[in-house]
This record gives sequence, C-alpha cells and structure tokens, in this order.
Amino acid sequence: MTLAVDSVGPFLYDYPLPFNGGTPDEIMTTLMPKEEEVERKWFLVDASDRVLGRLATQVATVLRGKHKPQFSPHLDVGDHVVVINAEKIHLTGRKLTDKIYRWHSGYIGGLREVSAERMIKTHPERVIEWAVQGMLPKGRLGRAMAKKLKVYKGADHPHAAQKPEPLATRARAR
Repeated sequence: MTLAVDSVGPFLYDYPLPFNGGTPDEIMTTLMPKEEEVERKWFLVDASDRVLGRLATQVATVLRGKHKPQFSPHLDVGDHVVVINAEKIHLTGRKLTDKIYRWHSGYIGGLREVSAERMIKTHPERVIEWAVQGMLPKGRLGRAMAKKLKVYKGADHPHAAQKPEPLATRARAR
C-alpha cells in the first residue's frame, strides 16, 4: 500500500490521487446529455380521488427528469405528463374552503381571490397546474418544464397518438 501526500496539506491518503501526477485515464468526467440525446416519454396520470399535493410532487419529479439516471439540475431532461380527471382531485382537511387562490390582473384594484372549492368547479386544470408549477424551478427552465404538463378536466385527452404509458403512482392511503 502506497501513501500519497497531498501537496496542499499534510493529509495522508491510502489511495493515489488522480490530480497529483495521475494520468488522464484516472480522471473521471461527468457526462452531460445533449438535447438531441434526451429520450422523452409520455405518461398518463389519473387524478381521480388523489390528494393534490402528493400527485403534484410525483408529476413534478417526472417533469424535471429526476427519475432518470442522466438527471442534471440545470437541464430539461424530463418527460411529458398527461393528467386526466382533474375535477376529481382530493384536498385534505379544510383546504377545500380555507385555501384561497390569489392573482392580480395588473390593474389598480385587480386582486382576484377564489376559494379552492370554486376553483375546482370552474377551472380544475389550474389547480393541478399551479400546484405542479410551484414545485418546478423558477425561470425559463421551469417554464419549459411546465409546457410538458397537459391537464384535462375529464377522462378524454387528445394525446392518444403519443401512446402515453400509465405512470406508476401510489394510491391514496385511507
């Protein structure tokens, strides 16, 4: 066993250091996937009787690409996700009445406030979209990831040609 001495300090290592006289073969490089090398799949998620936050975390993970071995936090390597039955999403506790969605039109006095119950009745797609977008990176990378999310109110969707696979998600614990 040979001991290598670090040139910076008096630290002893029981392995040869690659930057201390090592060959280029000993230096490990990180492989970055190129945009054309990324293989994107389509997944289908049924939101009926699923808890909103738990569904949103699983969808955000797939959109970011964290389930892939070539994941990199600064690249968009995620897959497309189609969510159906958004109107049947479940909120726990008193969030149905207490949770308030707020946005501003940009005009004076243009603050809009809607309860989660009313939002699910009128625009159930927005509830899931906004929950997932809150879990994605902010900026143009997050916006690019959010474009791969397709949410539909009912069971019908126009993405049958892409042959989406059902996403293996955990069912709601009762």
